[in-house]
Amino acid sequence: MTVTPRNGVLDITPYKPGESKIAGVDRIIKLASNESPLGASPRVYEALNTALEKDLALYPDPASTELRTAIGEVHGVDPLQILCTNGSEEMLTLLVRAYVADGDEVILSKYGFLVPPIMTMAAGGTPVLVAEKDYVADIDAMIAAQTERTKMVVLANPNNPTGTYVPYSEIKRLRDGLRDDVLLVLDAAYAEYPETADFNAGMELVDNGRDNVVVSRTFSKIYGLAALRVGWAYAPAAILEVLNRIRGTFNVNALSQAAATAAVLDQDHVAKARAHNNRWLPLMTERLEGMGLTVTPSLGNFVLAHFATEEQTSAANDYLRAKGIIVRPVGNYGLTSSLRISIGRDEENEACLEALGDFMLG
Repeated sequence: MTVTPRNGVLDITPYKPGESKIAGVDRIIKLASNESPLGASPRVYEALNTALEKDLALYPDPASTELRTAIGEVHGVDPLQILCTNGSEEMLTLLVRAYVADGDEVILSKYGFLVPPIMTMAAGGTPVLVAEKDYVADIDAMIAAQTERTKMVVLANPNNPTGTYVPYSEIKRLRDGLRDDVLLVLDAAYAEYPETADFNAGMELVDNGRDNVVVSRTFSKIYGLAALRVGWAYAPAAILEVLNRIRGTFNVNALSQAAATAAVLDQDHVAKARAHNNRWLPLMTERLEGMGLTVTPSLGNFVLAHFATEEQTSAANDYLRAKGIIVRPVGNYGLTSSLRISIGRDEENEACLEALGDFMLG
């Protein structure tokens, strides 16, 4: 006999993160992982230097008190309803561990982030992927997908890898269409980027009295702290009580807490990152469309470019890699004729567009 994992684990296709290296290529332009081209705030490095002067033999604050206070101040929410985690991925994992059991169902949008369905299968649950309309989550279809086995609905807004979003009115309609015993998880990793009037991350829904909405956030994107792994969520007290029973005691290290506190308090740097993205997002879209590609409208810090065929997509990716440019093939999402391209620095964006232009000209 051999030791075997629980049901569902061996059916999981492991998540493959964006590449960072190309064999034999020294200078890399990485536009594959939606990282911030402006990097972290200068205040972050000051905070890290100060933190390094402290005794590293001591455990960090298990409650991330200073960080939660800073987040609450910036976002105007109660710090006591905030939980900080080792990236938002840990938050999503904790929620599934806490609320999904064998045979339970989690409703997800078809082209949503791959981690929630992976975590669902790891818990013995069943991911229910709901078809989208033009790469946008179909709220009516998600509501209709509820069964007696539904325990959770996870919706990334804006979504990765498509960049599409659902207006706040639709988010409220989704919440109202779910049973009170179904948990709605809003993954708002890219919520700092949109400036569209009808977009809202949904934090207000947490305080609606139904205790079935959680909003997950991250410091990995606009804040430029992907290397330090800091996420957080705003949630009802009853849900936080559950999550605090199963999370790691010291799940956010002292350096990460110090860096994230400095980052969230420097909203001027956030504004600069947003302005850079909002300048390049329409420009990148326009120039890609000028090459004959179809681009899905995006509110994230990336675009999803669609090629004519799977073969052309693969050839374009190979051509870019030969130039030292890494973008993200998204065949693992079922988007086999598409490439996701992050917004990088000015010179990186120009290099990518020039290379793709040359490729399209043949």
